[in-house]
Amino acid sequence: MAEAKKADMYAWEGVDKSGKRVKGETSGQSEALVKAAVRRQGINPLKIKKKSKPLLGGGGGKTKITPKDITIFSRQLATMMSSGVPLVQAFEIVGRGHENAGMQELILNIKADVEAGNNLTEALKKHPLRFNDLYCNLVEAGEHAGILESILHKLATYMEKTEALKSKIKSALFYPAAVVVAAVIVVSILMIFVIPQFSELFENFGADLPALTQFLVDTSNLFVAYWYIIFGVMGLTVFGLMELKQRSVAIQNFLDRAILKAPVIGEIMEKAAIARFARTLETMFAAGTPLVEAMTSVAGACGNVVFYDATMKMRDEVATGSQLQAVMRDTGLFPNMVVQMVAIGEESGAIDTMLGKVADWYEQEVDDAVEGLTSLLEPAIMAFLGVVIGGIVIGMYLPIFKMGAVV
Repeated sequence: MAEAKKADMYAWEGVDKSGKRVKGETSGQSEALVKAAVRRQGINPLKIKKKSKPLLGGGGGKTKITPKDITIFSRQLATMMSSGVPLVQAFEIVGRGHENAGMQELILNIKADVEAGNNLTEALKKHPLRFNDLYCNLVEAGEHAGILESILHKLATYMEKTEALKSKIKSALFYPAAVVVAAVIVVSILMIFVIPQFSELFENFGADLPALTQFLVDTSNLFVAYWYIIFGVMGLTVFGLMELKQRSVAIQNFLDRAILKAPVIGEIMEKAAIARFARTLETMFAAGTPLVEAMTSVAGACGNVVFYDATMKMRDEVATGSQLQAVMRDTGLFPNMVVQMVAIGEESGAIDTMLGKVADWYEQEVDDAVEGLTSLLEPAIMAFLGVVIGGIVIGMYLPIFKMGAVV
């Protein structure tokens, strides 16, 4: 009698009957069985991914696998194949030479699957946390067309540009966030440790304190007495908002729509979404993926629910025979220049080339916008810190200045 297949742990995300986004973990022998089990709970599964098994041994290197690791792996594999190295041997060379223990184990596991007779697509699909549907679909198209080497080069280029774009967006958001956190820490230290020293001095003055000074002293007393409550509420608020964003589809949709309307940063996010749309569709087209099939992957890559909904609607309209440039214009999300470039590409049969030019243009636009935002934020943040810290310092020295004037 054949031995039963061992159950694996799968992480899933879905939407329950009330529309709330939920997630959890379920063990099962296959993704299909886990999906069925989740549906029986009244949940519509959106994503199901097999959890990676704990590393065995692994040496002393790092074990976390990042998108950058997958990008480098794709480039190395493509380069090996371009040099005429057989696929299995290429996996052996890349895997054994990797410093990341987790990545080394992943590559050697894929190599073992390929050696066992599976094609590369099947081997990659066993690791959904590392290789998404877009990656697997493109590799599958490359294997069927006999252009795997070319597809891997395109994938590596796509991932390099995508990660660079994400890095630019993160840098635009990280700088002001880091300054605000630093300001909160500095103000907290002043309120809890510095102002109480001045407060003891002011008690001996025997006179009414200026309004600003009195406000700072009262606020300091509040911090000293209830600092654990204040910081607890702040921490719970931040944690609660992050959890709410992760679990609530409505909140995610609201934030995605709101950020596009925000001044300055909204324009950057819109350009980034257009760049991702164009870059992903270009890559899918170059791999020979049919337009309707490609649009599903493109929608997920846009990174914003507004563009996701629009792309899925475009997919349905294209499936009925509409032209891509016509449905793009109807959404109202794409600038006329983008629509015209796509129209030219459709007419000339070089739509992937035109989409590549659009992606290059908007990636550069995002780069320039982030640099412009940073240059604008620097003086604004300096002014903000000057007002906050300077206001506290002035408030603390006002009584001393008044005493000097009286004397």
